Amino acid sequence: MKKTFYSNGKLLITGEYLVLDGAKALALPTKFGQNLIVETGKNKEINWISYDKDGSIWFQEVLLFSEISNKTVLESESIKDTLIEILHEAFLLNPDFINSAEGYAITTQLTFPKSWGLGTSSTLINNIAQWLKIDAFELLKNSFGGSGYDIACAQNNSPIIYQLVDEKPVIEPVDFNPDFSEHLYFVYLNKKQSSKSAIASYHKKKSNLSKTITAVNKITNSILNSTNLQSFANALEEHEIILSYILEMQTVKESLFPDFKGVIKSLGAWGGDFVLVITKENPTAYFKKKGYETIIPYEDMILM
Repeated sequence: MKKTFYSNGKLLITGEYLVLDGAKALALPTKFGQNLIVETGKNKEINWISYDKDGSIWFQEVLLFSEISNKTVLESESIKDTLIEILHEAFLLNPDFINSAEGYAITTQLTFPKSWGLGTSSTLINNIAQWLKIDAFELLKNSFGGSGYDIACAQNNSPIIYQLVDEKPVIEPVDFNPDFSEHLYFVYLNKKQSSKSAIASYHKKKSNLSKTITAVNKITNSILNSTNLQSFANALEEHEIILSYILEMQTVKESLFPDFKGVIKSLGAWGGDFVLVITKENPTAYFKKKGYETIIPYEDMILM
């Protein structure tokens, strides 16, 4: 019997890093995501194949049920080891999927290039949780860790405000469809940033954040209520300055695009993946001249 599951990708517009400490974050599910297809198998094993957007296989492996139940990993941080760790945590939440099965053939298919960083891991975790009828947030916490905003995006088809309150996710769907969206673009910086390493760096540098979180919450609210491009751009520029100070890093505009006429906002893990570009003129020629080929208009990226 064949079962198919799907989860949305994600982009974090405000609250990056600070969302871990209770800040309100504006998060946007994307039109891109990942499928998980589960079929019956045999031999007490999972035949696993993962396809990139272009149809190429980026991971293929046989996972023994015993490796999953016993968490047999080599601590090599290989893709196989990471997958076994996720499935082992899923097994602890629902042992029947191993104990009562003969085997599985599982296929995953991304609808975005794997290098884009739109949530290869979070969409997988949410798909596994859907399949096994377990809590995706708990599975994330027990495996990868993180704030969980990406799981919330995987499960929602419209923009959300995401916040951890007493370490529990609070998700509020919001009406965020700015009238000036034709002036918003997403540009891929040609490198995938590791969320784990970025979060570790943040934890080393953070200090007393209560005032900062209050300031970012105000920015998030002001962005939601922005009625014109200028107020929206000003709020995001203020957000960049705050994070630059906390992370002791230059903003992406300062480091890569100091001559750009407009605002550039880092998203998620600073230094990689996508940036949000706010500009009155189409920026495609500017970024292509600098070697950045992936420029996606807001309406082509975001679920609304």
